[in-house]
Amino acid sequence: MTTGLTFSKSIQRLSQRSSNVWDIHDKACARLDAGEDIHLLSVGDPDLATLDSTINHTIESLKKGRTHYSPGAGEAELLKTIADIEARASQKPCSPDEVLIYPGATHAIYSVMACLLDDGDEIVVPEPMYIGYHGIFDAIGAKVVSVPLEVHDNFNLDADAVKAAISDNTKVLFLNTPGNPAGNMIAPEVLADLAQYCLERNIWLVCDEVYSMITYDKRHTSIRRAAASLDNIIVIDGLSKSHAMTGWRLGWSVAPAAVTEKLLQFSSSIVFGCCQFIQDAATFALKNDEEYMNSMREEYKTRRDYAYKRLKTMPGLKCQAPQGGMFLMVDITDIAADGFAFASDLLDKQGVSVLPGEGFGPSTKGFVRISLTLGIGELEKALDKVQRYTQSLSA
Repeated sequence: MTTGLTFSKSIQRLSQRSSNVWDIHDKACARLDAGEDIHLLSVGDPDLATLDSTINHTIESLKKGRTHYSPGAGEAELLKTIADIEARASQKPCSPDEVLIYPGATHAIYSVMACLLDDGDEIVVPEPMYIGYHGIFDAIGAKVVSVPLEVHDNFNLDADAVKAAISDNTKVLFLNTPGNPAGNMIAPEVLADLAQYCLERNIWLVCDEVYSMITYDKRHTSIRRAAASLDNIIVIDGLSKSHAMTGWRLGWSVAPAAVTEKLLQFSSSIVFGCCQFIQDAATFALKNDEEYMNSMREEYKTRRDYAYKRLKTMPGLKCQAPQGGMFLMVDITDIAADGFAFASDLLDKQGVSVLPGEGFGPSTKGFVRISLTLGIGELEKALDKVQRYTQSLSA
């Protein structure tokens, strides 16, 4: 490469972040592709299939020629469908001009943050946090102030700790409920308190709610329902997890109409509308999902209960039952130096891939994340191997 050529500051920041958190998963995938008996419990891609009816509806949409440019904000029917869902869930009015469609929730988060934050601006985020957030913050150049969750109290969020982390330089508080990786759900009263606190200080509150439809013992409460005022509130959601549509890439934001107009200015500059037929599929899925969502929740609950029951009795392991999402965080500090050492050795000796906790933040360096993305039969085989491994360490 010619010496005089340079890259942007955002690329330089991304290049400086050295992380081997995905090395174990990548190694596991390579061994699986080579025909080895490998159990992948390291990624949040559901084994459940997109509904046949949604696929068939998409095929019909393609046959009808729905392959052209779409309005920048999204197709009118999808915008109305999401607005109606948000209005019912929040018990507050929501109009289609408050909704904006993106090619996936990750893209939605990046676009929203790029509209709210300049290079060096401060964002407060509870940790452990979803691994993908780091790249977004690095690309934008935001200064991240992390607030540790109470890892030994089911990863609860302490509102006072969040308030203490907020400074005069804070522009955004970014929450995730139900959370990835820990499946923690932020209590309605805590959401309401933080929303009001941020409003009084002219701070944006952005909430990632992509696991809102996968909860177990209680229903999800959206920040839109909890907040007294929505002036500073932006919600991110999508279909990847809730409808087993990870590869379809469809997400959205919900914000006041005047805010959404600003978000659209940015989104339109980098994405000239999302695929028409994908939006048709999303509209159909959201209108015909009740039976499937109920069955999916029951399936994940069955997996959670089974995995939690098995893991908490294994030598040297400690875990808590998540309230939502599709993962369990497992404390391995009694039998391993850290999560990376545990995960690496587990893959080498038993062919089971789990994700080291250090990728989510310093508070979970002594944890691994286990995905509930295999059916009970395969999950049983994988956990049998985890049990054999932990027994060998404790012998």
